[in-house]
Amino acid sequence: MRRALGVLAALVLLGGVTYALIPDDKDPKKLVTVTGLIGSEKRAFFESPEVKAELAKQGLEVHTDSTGSWTMSEQAKSSSTLDFAFPASTAPAREIQRNWGLQDSPLVPFYSPLVVVAHAPVAQILLDNKLASNESGVWTFKMDEYVNDLKTTHKWQDLTKTEGHGELSGPIFVTTTDPESSSSGALYIALLSFVLNNHLVVSDDAGVDSARSVLHQATALQGGQKSSSDEPFRDFLAGVGNPLIFGYESQVAAMAVQGQPTGDMVVMYPDTTAYSDHTIIARTENGRKLADLLQNDETLRAQEVRFGFRPQASSGAFADQVKNIKQPVFAQDLNAAKVRQAPVPSLDNLLKLTKAAKESPK
Repeated sequence: MRRALGVLAALVLLGGVTYALIPDDKDPKKLVTVTGLIGSEKRAFFESPEVKAELAKQGLEVHTDSTGSWTMSEQAKSSSTLDFAFPASTAPAREIQRNWGLQDSPLVPFYSPLVVVAHAPVAQILLDNKLASNESGVWTFKMDEYVNDLKTTHKWQDLTKTEGHGELSGPIFVTTTDPESSSSGALYIALLSFVLNNHLVVSDDAGVDSARSVLHQATALQGGQKSSSDEPFRDFLAGVGNPLIFGYESQVAAMAVQGQPTGDMVVMYPDTTAYSDHTIIARTENGRKLADLLQNDETLRAQEVRFGFRPQASSGAFADQVKNIKQPVFAQDLNAAKVRQAPVPSLDNLLKLTKAAKESPK
């Protein structure tokens, strides 16, 4: 009898232990899975353990696939399971919105100006030849002079003080991504068209036709173009390819803020540039929760700065992080650095411009 009671007590105890191992559905916060498409420039942000932890704290587990911002529209159109899409600019965001039949205004949690990146010796040659300036340590790239060089197919050999730089040969051009698949490439075309159109946004077919030959020249000089912004940036870091690349300030800022070596990289802000407004289109309630957190959660905003972005809701956060970084120098205040923002053409005109850039002039 005593043995039977002992066995029964053990079973009760075991049952208690077993019960303790079964989670109480009412206690732990269940994670809701949120699925979306993002531009490759945000992949590291969403894969960060700190970002994942904060999202989990708020009840979300975010799964993403990265793709070019312009190809994102077609993928979003054919999928019925996505909660959100997060391209790198407003133009593809508007296209996705149109495909999804949404009317509400999407959020822009953060942005990044487009910049030209070079190594210090190349930047100095541009400075010596009045293609760049360096006031108060902030480098700017002179877009009007650059466009004139594109028109005349100006070569590196035509510049002064290039002796000993055998790697600088052939026409002067900036490497970009493919404008038909990537946001940064499309914004480059928008920027060139603005300068070519007497610093006015292209708003009709006449403006497209007027810019056509130079846009094609700027694209054809590059040969094959990559579909995502991280590819030409990786090539640049590896010392491969063209000495000038067009990309996001955030790509370099993320390295600097996180203490990664940046070598002799110089960030040059085009004196007229385009801002990459990272725009999230929420298709579901869970997508809207994610968008709100990205814009308003202080922990996530701090992580956005850590990955080189400028949060919309915290304008001074980026400046605070980069003010003590000596190399490369970042513009803490874009207005003070005299960096002007070019308006982006309407979606239809931008598509015409990118098509003109890829086609041979008639």
